[in-house]
Amino acid sequence: MPERKSAGLFGGKKRLEEENAQLRQWVERLGGMDAMSIAAMTEALHVEHAGLQTAIGDATRRLRETEARVVQTEETVLLQEVGVYEYRHPLSDAVAYKDQLAQVKARIKEMAREGRAVVGATNWQVNGSAAEGRKMVRDFSKLMLRAYNAEADNCVRTMRPYKLQSAIDRLEKAVETIVKLGRTMHIHVHPDYHRTRIHELELTADYLAKQEEEKELIRAQREQQREEEAARREFEREKARLRKEESHYRSALAKLLKNGDAPAESVDELRAKLEEIGAAVADVEAREANIRAGYVYVISNIGAFGDNVVKIGMTRRLEPEDRVRELGDASVPFRFDTHALIFSEDAVGLEARLHAELSDRRLNKVNLRREFFHATPAEVRDLLQKIAGQHLLEYRDTAEALEWRQSVGAIQTPLPT
Repeated sequence: MPERKSAGLFGGKKRLEEENAQLRQWVERLGGMDAMSIAAMTEALHVEHAGLQTAIGDATRRLRETEARVVQTEETVLLQEVGVYEYRHPLSDAVAYKDQLAQVKARIKEMAREGRAVVGATNWQVNGSAAEGRKMVRDFSKLMLRAYNAEADNCVRTMRPYKLQSAIDRLEKAVETIVKLGRTMHIHVHPDYHRTRIHELELTADYLAKQEEEKELIRAQREQQREEEAARREFEREKARLRKEESHYRSALAKLLKNGDAPAESVDELRAKLEEIGAAVADVEAREANIRAGYVYVISNIGAFGDNVVKIGMTRRLEPEDRVRELGDASVPFRFDTHALIFSEDAVGLEARLHAELSDRRLNKVNLRREFFHATPAEVRDLLQKIAGQHLLEYRDTAEALEWRQSVGAIQTPLPT
């Protein structure tokens, strides 16, 4: 502590000495000047200060003007600003958008062919010749149209739905540049042509968004079909197993009855078993017929998604854990932990109610088929108790996450040297 104090005093003393030296320089400089000279010097400093302030203001204004002219095209920035895409021209499907785009492209070609794309002065003369003037305006207009179309075609070619506004801004800047360069001959892009090309950009963005939407829908339908097919195979296997077992017991019962002296207890036992198997077959057939019946599952994966994220889905499988294992096979680095499996005659409705209760906590706000939510297992348990009531027989709040915990432990444990 004493050393720090002495260092502070020493530093303060040094600064005072420097300030004194500067003050002495100013005193010596001003000492030989009269009042008029000092006043003139002060005025000059004021003028210099005002000039600097004006220069700073001009530089700031020019910077803002330049920023206004610059179009943001960096994809990372555009992606950070992206929101939910809104269709500018809603149509039923991608085919409808493709037809509309074909019509717009045909109109663009027609307008360019008829000279209604980029226009200029009609009274321009070169060396007193109106014909030469018209030729010059026509040649320059073609050159400007080529530059404008190159920019528009590039915007169409590189279009992504989130880049639509950036593309429109770029085309607006191209129009402004052509007006500036062709001012002497009044050359400019015709407003109808420009609007048509903007329409083309909007339709292209809508078409790409609709294409992706339809692809995602097809993927979801295929996944649903695979799940339904797996459930159907399970039902068939279970029915085949039960019927084989039923055949075995029927054969045993027939043998007992054929002997005539079979104990009544054994006969009753076999008949009871056959009734039990018959009820099981009927139950499987009922499950197969009722497409809404199944299991709602609540699972989590700390290693893949972190704490307080759960997936809530449903399956018609007879063995719902098979579905949970499939979800954790290759798409995520660790297996899922199961918190609950609830059988319901209306599993579709139960799943929908849970999703509705947690709608504001969805991870994916756009694709509602992604069933992940920001919620703890305990919060989902409380919801299930409120919705499912007595059907909630067992629930596990804590995720074991054995693979993840072992992997974390392996990373933290130093390797032997």
